[in-house]
Amino acid sequence: MRHELWIDADDTLWENNIFFERAFSRFAEYLGHREMGPTEVRAYLDEIEHVNNRLHGYGSARFALNLLECFGQLCGREVSAYDRDFILGIGDELSNHPMELIAGVEETLAYLADRHELLLCTKGNPAEQQAKIDRSGLASHFRHVRIVREKDAACYRGLIQDRGIDHDRCWMIGNSPKSDINPALEAGLGAVYIPHSHTWHLEHQDVPEDHDRLLVVDSFRDLRGHF
Repeated sequence: MRHELWIDADDTLWENNIFFERAFSRFAEYLGHREMGPTEVRAYLDEIEHVNNRLHGYGSARFALNLLECFGQLCGREVSAYDRDFILGIGDELSNHPMELIAGVEETLAYLADRHELLLCTKGNPAEQQAKIDRSGLASHFRHVRIVREKDAACYRGLIQDRGIDHDRCWMIGNSPKSDINPALEAGLGAVYIPHSHTWHLEHQDVPEDHDRLLVVDSFRDLRGHF
């Protein structure tokens, strides 16, 4: 059967969260809080991100604004122009981070594109995500690209309707239980979970232990054994 494979981008095709982790480490060092270590600062930032990501979406610029809000609440003094420029500069650097393709991605996409229809499905700031797609050199493998605000069951149901295809022909492939796997299963799609050691912790969730439409593989290369 020829399937339609929807494939996540960040931390499925290329490294992404490692750059955000490095950016946070720079921020925490700059903040230099006397009582809170990086773990406590990260938890404080998480609360800010939980609220702001729902309201304003994702992306490097949004992350930098979240850092700036966190800094203003924790630094214990007035935020200076230098502080603001430094923190917002972290976002500027993030938006242009090097593209590091995950091992096996390029050759596996070439293999899959000959056998199935590929759709790149990613969430985030449209301009930033499109720039990463362009820089990756992978766009030619995909028949379609969708950049969405949030990846939840409603999003996947909408894509199914727009695409006019059967649920049993469609699989979502990615590293995030929260955005790629669980909502796709809820929407009636198949899902392929490719764990990544640096998946953003706010994307962590348990996945079903036994589901007839869930595959768990060790690497992107392993897709060739199933599709």
